[in-house]
Amino acid sequence: MKKIALFGATGTIGQRILKEALSRGYEVTAVVRDASKVLEKHENLTVATGDIFNEDSIVKTATGHDVVISAYGPAFETPQMLVEATRTLIASVKRSDAQRLLAVGGAGSLEVAPGLQLVDTPDFPEAYKAVALAHRDALAVYLEEKELDWTNLSPAGFIAPGERTGQYRIGTDQLLVNEQGESRISAEDYAVALLDEVENHTFSRRRFTVAY
Repeated sequence: MKKIALFGATGTIGQRILKEALSRGYEVTAVVRDASKVLEKHENLTVATGDIFNEDSIVKTATGHDVVISAYGPAFETPQMLVEATRTLIASVKRSDAQRLLAVGGAGSLEVAPGLQLVDTPDFPEAYKAVALAHRDALAVYLEEKELDWTNLSPAGFIAPGERTGQYRIGTDQLLVNEQGESRISAEDYAVALLDEVENHTFSRRRFTVAY
């Protein structure tokens, strides 16, 4: 049985990742700043307090786990904190005995045409641009990392709570759209795809994306 240390377990996507992992029989340690915010109850769930910006804290909570998953999402006011968290996570997981790091990425860095990323298109919402750029910067940090076994999963252009169908399509660096030109995925099916990657280990030191 794989043991997972999950950062960001109380967020919209993190909650779905937690539920999906527990439903598959994984032992999960939810690493949070405030343990009272973890509402999930399960015999395979342990809640630990930790700081994603502190190397020693991450090493302590990651050690003894097979996989570290980061669902950390930065505040809109301080999006570049994601880049700091990414650097700290990479350094810390390498110091621990955890074998892999999987991270929730962003859709903005996906290409919609050769050389054109979604975040750079004229219609990209201004309110989400700073966070999208932070995710692009964080991905660049991952792409520079040649030692750690990492995976970064970009969602579709639109992700929100919805239905778990267990169905999705896989891409790499291009935005996936359906026949209507829509790019979307439920948070539940995004979690399915992430846990499938934990099991299939297809995208080592790669970014990939999923959508309907």
